[in-house]
Amino acid sequence: MDFAFDARTEEMRAKLLAFMDEYVYPAEPVAEEQRAALASPWDTPAVVEELKAEARRQGLWNLFLPDTEYGAGLTNLQYAPLAEITGRSPHLAPTATNCAAPDTGNMEVLAQFGDEAQKKQWLEPLLAGEIRSAFAMTEPDVASSDATNITTLIERDGDEYVITGRKWYISGAMSPDCRIFIVMGKTDPDGADIRRQQSMVLVPRDTPGVTVRRAMRVFGYEDHSHGGHAEVVFDRVRVPVTNLIGEEGGGFAIAQARLGPGRIHHCMRLIGMAERAIELMCRRAISRTAFGKPLAQQGVVQNWIADARVTVEQLRLLVLKTAWLMDTVGNRGAHTEIQAIKIATPRAVVDILDRAIQLHGAGGVSQDFPLAEVYAAARTLMLADGPDEVHQRSLARRELKKYL
Repeated sequence: MDFAFDARTEEMRAKLLAFMDEYVYPAEPVAEEQRAALASPWDTPAVVEELKAEARRQGLWNLFLPDTEYGAGLTNLQYAPLAEITGRSPHLAPTATNCAAPDTGNMEVLAQFGDEAQKKQWLEPLLAGEIRSAFAMTEPDVASSDATNITTLIERDGDEYVITGRKWYISGAMSPDCRIFIVMGKTDPDGADIRRQQSMVLVPRDTPGVTVRRAMRVFGYEDHSHGGHAEVVFDRVRVPVTNLIGEEGGGFAIAQARLGPGRIHHCMRLIGMAERAIELMCRRAISRTAFGKPLAQQGVVQNWIADARVTVEQLRLLVLKTAWLMDTVGNRGAHTEIQAIKIATPRAVVDILDRAIQLHGAGGVSQDFPLAEVYAAARTLMLADGPDEVHQRSLARRELKKYL
C-alpha cells in the first residue's frame, strides 16, 4: 500500500478543503438560525440547498459512488480522505455533497441490485439530490443486531406484496423530502436457511398503511440534518411485486453488501469529527487560564492532546488499509479489517470527544460548541451497523479458527 495520496485524491482534497472553508463552516451558524425559524424542525434550511447547488457546480457531488455512470468514479481509498474532511462538519458537509447516510447506502443498493425501472424512478432523483430515502430494518421488539430476528412480514398476494411490521430508528424518515423506504422483512419466515428468509422491497412513503408514528431522539437530540430517526408502522401495506430488490431471499446478502462501504464512510467521517475536536481542544487550551497558567500548560491537557493525535493517526492508517483492501481483494477479503475499524473507530473517537468536552467545561455540553451533539452521533455508531460486540464476536471467531 502506497501511503501517498494519488493525484486525483490530492486534487479533490484541495477542492473540498476550500469548499469547507469558504462555504460550509460559515454556513453552520446560519443553518442553526434558519432551522429555528422554520415551521417544521424537519424542513431543510435554505442555506443547505445553496450549499448543495455550489457543491454540484464544483463537481463535489456523489463522491462516494465508484461507478462513473452514477458518481465520481473514486475508489474506496480515494474517497476515504474526502469522507474524513466532510466529517469535520457532519451535520452539513455530507448532505451538501449528497454523500449523507442513509441515502448513500440506499443509492449503492439501487445501483448494484436495482432493475432499470427502479433506478429510473428512485436512483436518478436520489443522485440528483431531489429526494431523500430511508432504510427500514431495525425493530423495537426484537434484537435487531441479529438480522435473522426481524419479524416484519412480506407476504405474496398475487401481483402484490403485503407488508406488516413495526420499525424504529429509521434514519431519514422524518424528512418531508423522504419519498422512498427500502424495507427489509421476511418473505419466507419458516425457511430452513435463516439467512435466506429475508427480502428487500421498495415502499413509497405515501403508500396507504405507512405511518411515520414519531421521531426518535438520540441522547435528547433530533438529527435534523439527516432527516431524523423515526418509528414507522407498516399496516398491511401493498406494493407491486416489481418493487422487490434483487430476488426473494436475497435481503440478508444485500444488507451485508450495503454495510461494507458504509462502515468506511462512517469511520472516516468519525476521524474528521476527531480532528475537529482536537482543533477545538487546542484553541480552548491556548485561550483559557486556570490556576495561574493557560490550560495548554497543564500536563493532563497536554497528555489528552498528544494521545488524541496518536489515536487519530493510528485509526486513519487502519481505515485507509481497509479501503485499499476493499479495492484490491474485495469486501470479503477485507472482512477482518472492516470489522476492526467498526470496533476501534467509534470507541476511540468517543473517548477523544469526551476529553474535548471535559476541556470545555460547561461549554462542552452546551449548544455553543458542536461537541455534545457530535458526541451523541459518535456514541450511536457503537450501535449502528451492528453493535461492537457482534463484530468482536465474529472477529474473535476468525482469529480462533487459525488455531483449531
